[in-house]
Amino acid sequence: MSGTDLASVLAGARVMPVLTVRRAATAGPLADALAAGGARCAEVTFRTQDAERVLKEMAAHGGLAVGVGTVVTPEQAERAVAAGARFVVSPGFDEDVVAKCRELGVPVVPGIATATELMRALKAGLDTVKLFPAEPLGGLRTLRALAAPFPRMRFVPTGAIGASRLVTYLTHPAVLAVGGSWMATTDHLRRGDYEEIRRLTAEAVERSTT
Repeated sequence: MSGTDLASVLAGARVMPVLTVRRAATAGPLADALAAGGARCAEVTFRTQDAERVLKEMAAHGGLAVGVGTVVTPEQAERAVAAGARFVVSPGFDEDVVAKCRELGVPVVPGIATATELMRALKAGLDTVKLFPAEPLGGLRTLRALAAPFPRMRFVPTGAIGASRLVTYLTHPAVLAVGGSWMATTDHLRRGDYEEIRRLTAEAVERSTT
């Protein structure tokens, strides 16, 4: 597809904080905390009222490759990219969302849960998908089973993955990166606990590089 692929955007980053940010005022301090912890990318979910403003603030930070998640319509993809998103993540596979991202020239990572959805993604010319929701689907056992017949496909497992499971997923050669919300939860943001976000991010980054 046109535009850079996700691996190029991530530039080697293997852990992706997944963020649900309800207030734009927290975007700047959050971006600072993530960058200070060594994060090089982040996914901002597009399901809050301030999501576009958060995207703009975090994209302007400059220290992170910021993408958008929970995109379910082409119109959302267009708005998110206009706000600064460098990649688009969707909970499922939708041809119209993929086509819009191709038109916009940004990587798109659709969610898949079955081999049938994976084959549709391959047919659409994609080489990276999100296994979602990873842990409820069976975790690494399911990922291994799906990866075996599709050796060219890369995976970004996301969904109920905690710090203790990060390295387990990263040991599989088909895993490009792991997405997770444990580094910056809504409770962390509500309390303004940016030091804890920095600490958890640094811990995750260190685990992902060893």
